[in-house]
Amino acid sequence: MKNTIKREQRPNSLGTLSNASILRVANKLIASLLLLSAGLTATAQSGYEAVLQQIEANSTTLDALRKQMEAQKLGNRTGIYLANPEVEFHYLWGNPNLIDNRTDISFKQSFDFPTAYGHRGKIAGLQNANAELAFKAERINVLLSTKRACINLVYYNALAGEYAVRLQNAERIAATYKARLDKGDANILENNKLQLSLITVQTEAARIESERSALLTQLKSLNGDKDIAFPDNVYPASVFPANFDDWYATAETKSPTLQYVSGQIEIGNQQVKLNRALGLPKFSAGYMSEKLVGEHFQGVTVGVSVPLWENKNRIKEAKAQVRAAESALEDSKVQFYNRLQSLHLKALAMQQSVQKVRQSLSAYSNEPLLKKALDAGEISLLSYLLEIEYYYDAINKMLEAERDYELAAAELSVVEL
Repeated sequence: MKNTIKREQRPNSLGTLSNASILRVANKLIASLLLLSAGLTATAQSGYEAVLQQIEANSTTLDALRKQMEAQKLGNRTGIYLANPEVEFHYLWGNPNLIDNRTDISFKQSFDFPTAYGHRGKIAGLQNANAELAFKAERINVLLSTKRACINLVYYNALAGEYAVRLQNAERIAATYKARLDKGDANILENNKLQLSLITVQTEAARIESERSALLTQLKSLNGDKDIAFPDNVYPASVFPANFDDWYATAETKSPTLQYVSGQIEIGNQQVKLNRALGLPKFSAGYMSEKLVGEHFQGVTVGVSVPLWENKNRIKEAKAQVRAAESALEDSKVQFYNRLQSLHLKALAMQQSVQKVRQSLSAYSNEPLLKKALDAGEISLLSYLLEIEYYYDAINKMLEAERDYELAAAELSVVEL
């Protein structure tokens, strides 16, 4: 089920200005505010996808993790082949001098029971697959951090737009009352209240801009220290799973963490087989030559090593590791299921909250009525400030609910990154 979270357009709150004029002024203010701090690089696409693609291409963290994975894969393929051959040369002097010197040459190759090499190769392949899964999990963490930053940026971009309009409204009213004060048509208390209200809006707008700058810096860091812009103030469409259990069945198969633990179990099973093979006799074969004056002996050598003590408890250890990995997988599945179910319930609650607040704002907004009543002198300035604060608080709560929903939905769909 697709859910696009969008904010309702705010009613006209600028008095005698026309709707078209208000829209032009607000758009200019919002555009200027966003462009000043957006950075030098602009994204051609809207939504998270363009940012995620840039960071995946430019992230120094991912580049380091990718190289680490390749080194680990090479290490997994090391030590799985035959042991090094041994070559010996002996030159022996005779004593007393009447005895001639002696020369010996030998070549020997030792090897484990043949099935051991097949098991080592399978283990190396499984370890390489798990190395890729570990990288995938780290990649998901980086992209999830990026997506969270984008979600918070949408929130602060939308909030910045709201405060640009609020700041303009507060400045207009403050200027009006200042003019009335100069004419003796207003008292100093009302003027002071408006000035304090204006300062409050200005302070909050500055705080919002500071938060936006910090998030853009975070994106720059994730993007390999390259500037990146994200001016979006509306969330893109997101897919929300209607039936949790049906969706979870698919998510479980895509989880790199669960796949990694499953891979560890298979590695453990192969390790048990390898240790059984290592418990079988080892062999060696080679060539030997012995030379004396007038005599030359040469031929093949064959040896066998019976492992009586070296591999004691190796099979038991490997089986214990398998049991531990199986327990870890079961625990991971339980934790994974409960965590996603909790996120699903949270996202569902946030989605309903957003819809309820949006409907309430649309149906019960008093902002234009308050403005007309204030201009007509039907309500006091204090009543106007108190009532408009309720409306502004509802807008803020709706934006927070939208953000919380998106954050929960982002974690819920993390396996899709």
